[in-house]
Amino acid sequence: MSSVPLKRVYAELPVWVVEDHHDVVCHIYRAIASRHLPLKNIKMVHLDSHPDLLIPVNMSADTVFDKEKLLSELSIENWIMPMVYAGHVSCVAWLHPYWAQQIREGEHRMCVGRDSSTTTIRVTSTDHYFLSDGLYVSQEQLENAKPLLLDVIKVNPVRPGHRSMTGQTPHTDSDGWFVKRQRTDDGTAEEPGCSEILFTCTDTTQPAGGSTGSLSAESEDDEEGSTSYIIKRLSTMLNETEPYILDIDLDFFSCKNPFKELYTQEEYNILKELYSFRGPGPNPTEEELEECVDYRVHQLEDLEAAFADLLEDDGEVTVTRWASHPSMAPLARLVSSLKSRNQTPDYEMVHQAGLTCDSVELPHHVSSEEEIDRLVSAVQLFLKTLPKPTLVTMSRSSLDEYCPVEQVDAVQSRVLAVLRSLYGPLDLHKDYEHSSTEAQACQPQAS
Repeated sequence: MSSVPLKRVYAELPVWVVEDHHDVVCHIYRAIASRHLPLKNIKMVHLDSHPDLLIPVNMSADTVFDKEKLLSELSIENWIMPMVYAGHVSCVAWLHPYWAQQIREGEHRMCVGRDSSTTTIRVTSTDHYFLSDGLYVSQEQLENAKPLLLDVIKVNPVRPGHRSMTGQTPHTDSDGWFVKRQRTDDGTAEEPGCSEILFTCTDTTQPAGGSTGSLSAESEDDEEGSTSYIIKRLSTMLNETEPYILDIDLDFFSCKNPFKELYTQEEYNILKELYSFRGPGPNPTEEELEECVDYRVHQLEDLEAAFADLLEDDGEVTVTRWASHPSMAPLARLVSSLKSRNQTPDYEMVHQAGLTCDSVELPHHVSSEEEIDRLVSAVQLFLKTLPKPTLVTMSRSSLDEYCPVEQVDAVQSRVLAVLRSLYGPLDLHKDYEHSSTEAQACQPQAS
């Protein structure tokens, strides 16, 4: 906790809704500056289909102490770790839907610090998520190291048939509240006098397509992704007196890999060949870890350089020269396929897509409306057992289509309805409505 006691409490729970996830950082910093959040050791409950725990690869570590410069260099996949290095955040619970598997389940303890050789931010975790981006260094190589406790926790939807105890179809009013429409004597629908949240659920969760049979109390307690499992994991992290951030990306409920719509399956398979990550064996030595990271860094640098060259000249000579490099023979097939559909491919975007094709693909799971409801219900179940958060940040992730654009408004309404049911009136800020119109033309970013 900060040595300076908190002196301010929000009258109503602030909820900041942004479009691109890294835009929540300025609102977190504002809450720190106003002393609603402590300066150090903040805890975050992070619901997302993506961990967002990468690090700006070439950013100087000292950038975290220049707020405006930092905000200009962050992106959707790398906004949390700079706050860890700055000392603001020390504990993150990544709650992921069952289709997102980028980091292994369980507790991870690591240090985040300044690499003494490159002056960039690096991490001591040997999970493939970090190794595949070349972000690992040994503890001895870190300066100004900050500890991070990362808990990766799976969330399954509630079981089919347990979404609502009323058995009625949910409707939303203009503010996104779920309401039950009463019937008058003549059979017409009557607007209710107050809003009634319909997410009253049984304490049981399960992936879509699983058995709908009853579980014993023992198996419910042990089942990974169940409400009791989630609560037990979070209860070790949170207590009633410490402030924390509740952060929600709406792609937690329904998620696309937008790059899959930009490229054919053949092109995507070639990208996976080119960008495949060769991890170390089990129980690697420090030397093996260093060799793995060194190889990966050079591999990614070569691929970046190749696509930068192709952006200037994708003639046969350039393609042949790069395709002759070790492990880059598939490049010729990729360029041929891309140019058969578009004579001027966006090679920078191709490289961004390739960066998502390492050991685990980006998650892609477009949920049905019924499954979205069951996931929202699961979130309501465990949130109601937790202390009230100090601040809620929410990302729509729709303009780059990580959250399907045709679903995002309905998902947002459902989530806001749950927050109101749990915490009362909200101080709601729809920051995305004031964003630059340039964002309307944005392209997908690697997440």
